[in-house]
Amino acid sequence: MDENAKPGASERDELFLRRSFDAGRRAVANGNHPFGAILVDDNGKVLLEAENAYMPSHDGTAHAERLLCTQASISYSAEILQRSTLYSSAEPCAMCAGAIYWTGIGRVVYGLGEHRLKSITGDHPENPTLDLPCRTVFASGQKAIEVIGPLLEDEAAALHEGVWDQKD
Repeated sequence: MDENAKPGASERDELFLRRSFDAGRRAVANGNHPFGAILVDDNGKVLLEAENAYMPSHDGTAHAERLLCTQASISYSAEILQRSTLYSSAEPCAMCAGAIYWTGIGRVVYGLGEHRLKSITGDHPENPTLDLPCRTVFASGQKAIEVIGPLLEDEAAALHEGVWDQKD
């Protein structure tokens, strides 16, 4: 293989997805839930990174993907966003999928699937996980969004070890 060749889509996706896992680890270090997201343009340049920001305000809408979408929609043109990929440590929830749709991001790659996340979080009051695939949300819209995932799901699940244990 040519040393100067760009990595294949799956290698590139794994590389950037692991970077979203790093953002999730930073979120935990900052006292938040283990979710992270990054936005990468079609040339492989990281445009934005976001981590969950639930604390200190207990803002249930401060998901990494939603925060990233807000900044992306302010900072980048529709053309750039349509050719960009959002990498997320976990499958975007219905709220975040809606934000991705309205922001116009053309591609999503995620680690931990929503169904498996729900099995991990259980009925934890800080993460009342919906079992609603992002593909279902996107399919009800008028624009196509490519979705890859779950990918590296066991690595993504490891971010959540011990986080959602109920404290008595």
